Amino acid sequence: MPQNVKPTACLALSDGTVFYGHGFGATGETVAELVFNTAMTGYQEIMTDPSYAGQIVTFTFPHIGNVGVTPEDDETADPVAAGMVVKWDPTEPSNWRAVTDLELWMKAKGRIGIGGIDTRRLTRAIRQQGAPNVALAHDPDGNFDIEALVAKARAWSGLVGLDLAKDVTCAQSYRWDEKRWAWPEGYSRREGPGLRVVAVDYGAKRNILRCLASAGCEVTVLPATATAEEVLAHNPEGVFLSNGPGDPAATGTYAVPMIRDVLKADVPLFGICLGHQMLALALGAKTVKMGHGHHGANHPVKDVETGKVEITSMNHGFTVDAQTLPAGVKETHVSLFDGTNCGIRVEGKPVFSVQYHPEASPGPQDSYYLFDRFAEAMRARRAAG
Repeated sequence: MPQNVKPTACLALSDGTVFYGHGFGATGETVAELVFNTAMTGYQEIMTDPSYAGQIVTFTFPHIGNVGVTPEDDETADPVAAGMVVKWDPTEPSNWRAVTDLELWMKAKGRIGIGGIDTRRLTRAIRQQGAPNVALAHDPDGNFDIEALVAKARAWSGLVGLDLAKDVTCAQSYRWDEKRWAWPEGYSRREGPGLRVVAVDYGAKRNILRCLASAGCEVTVLPATATAEEVLAHNPEGVFLSNGPGDPAATGTYAVPMIRDVLKADVPLFGICLGHQMLALALGAKTVKMGHGHHGANHPVKDVETGKVEITSMNHGFTVDAQTLPAGVKETHVSLFDGTNCGIRVEGKPVFSVQYHPEASPGPQDSYYLFDRFAEAMRARRAAG
């Protein structure tokens, strides 16, 4: 930032590095893990994606805020990411869909932003050192206790061992019938009876539920802590495991026993993101923390069974260790960036999952077939009686 401009926000990394910039949105302090996202669009969806709980997002694309904010693009009711870091201060929105601007929205939602940051330098640091714990502060008067902020960043426990699904899941069950957005009518409702699906909410994005509804599913959403008995009480024709934040091993303490019992019922099962990791753990595999994770909308993933390459959206800091997959569980997709696991299936059963987000449309429709595959498995089971 220019030397003659007094900073109103600062970002303190746990290694003692400090970045100064311009604050926007809410004032105060927040402590979280710092990640970078390479997507060129979707900043509102990213901020409201429950998978970003416990994280501050550095946007590598400089034009953040230029299309404003609209409630139609929220993935959940309020922002979940703790804050945002951008190169250029958000501009006035220039888009016919904008209801308000990003700065006002961030302030109203209690989220801190910092602009004027060298995001390329910051991103290189994250890539080289791994995702650091940081403290982000915004004070219009520019008064910062740097030593205290660095100490808070160092004292934060981090995401390893942290179960955040309980913090972002729904409080009680509900039905979902809204379908994907389409021009010119926008969102429409699914009508009539459909394929009965129970979606376990570890931090579900709304667009995933919309894709299920568009595929013909009659969706009932249950909290992350739902038991197998509660899931099966709805007589589901399929069970869906949603995305979510935190350490999968921590969430697995209660999710894995449920999934194992549901698998015994022999119903089709489909998982995305954290749901993918939960299924892998239930099948006997292990998960590990990644250095800086995968966060962006340009990630090439190869379907190793068909040879097809999909351009995908990803948001995860943990990964399934493919070397620990047990017999009878096949790796179906791999990242072409680093070879990490991006999909599995159980041989001979309609049970599968992917690490990436097929609902996010970066391809734009490369991965929608997964929702159809899930629906077809349920129809086949129904036809078989």
